[in-house]
Amino acid sequence: MGAMRGLRFVAVAAGTLGGLYGAAYGLLTNQARRAERIIGPPVAPPFLADGVYRPDGSGPLPPTEDDGALKFAMFGDSMAAGLGVDGPDQLPSVVLARGLAEEAGRAVRLDTYAVVGAATRDLPAQVEQALLTPPDVAVIIIGANDVTTLTTVPDAVAGLERVIRTLQDAGCGVVVGTCPDLGVIRPIAQPLKSIARAWSLLLARAQRRAVARIGAIPVALADLLAPEFLARPREFFSSDQFHPSAVGYDAACSVLLPALCTVAGVWTGGPLPKLPTRSALAESRRPTAKFIARVNQRFGRPVRPLSP
Repeated sequence: MGAMRGLRFVAVAAGTLGGLYGAAYGLLTNQARRAERIIGPPVAPPFLADGVYRPDGSGPLPPTEDDGALKFAMFGDSMAAGLGVDGPDQLPSVVLARGLAEEAGRAVRLDTYAVVGAATRDLPAQVEQALLTPPDVAVIIIGANDVTTLTTVPDAVAGLERVIRTLQDAGCGVVVGTCPDLGVIRPIAQPLKSIARAWSLLLARAQRRAVARIGAIPVALADLLAPEFLARPREFFSSDQFHPSAVGYDAACSVLLPALCTVAGVWTGGPLPKLPTRSALAESRRPTAKFIARVNQRFGRPVRPLSP
């Protein structure tokens, strides 16, 4: 997830397109500003612990030690970069690299290209850099900043599809962690919380369908993790109350790792479980979802209806 000031644009869009004036319009923008003040800017860039990880848990070793290593790349936004953890060993990319190395029984070379604040439109630059040494497998976590920059759902999904196909053409297996539920973030108050939730879940659902259609594996982070973040916010969020803590990232890795091992061809735990395909939270927000469709009509082409 990127800079929180993007939620001010969501609030402005809600006020303008929803026909809200005066006190109602001011309420949304004030809620966005209050959330920004509570969360604040990142106090430091995320840790970086790229290198080679061996099945015995050692690493990171220099890339020169990657003889025969499985190449694993991490793409996306601040969640993919691991902003919010207390040390490099807690980075989601490191947790996944170690888990993959253990399951594969071979070394894994980790290369992180994720950038804080990235949206889908920023992925091509990340992938272009990675293709200088093409990865064997990749994880992409993206979507939150598409919401806060008012990127239309069709545009965000089309951009994600192009990036996945580019990686697949290079022989890379791809896992996508779809847009998280922005409604679990406590500093965001109602009614802005409902708007952010509906928009993020609508995008996540569209991402999931597109990713599965082109042969990559989607992991519905909102469906799988939102209940835990809502029930245990002090444990699952970092001190900024926006990015996950080490506990939150570990929960995300627990649902990403089986998919990553599957695309790497090393999963021995049987077929992947059937994951949720549509959040119950999304189903409960039908009126707000209609508003999001109006936003997409205002800022681009409308969202096409999606069957469950």
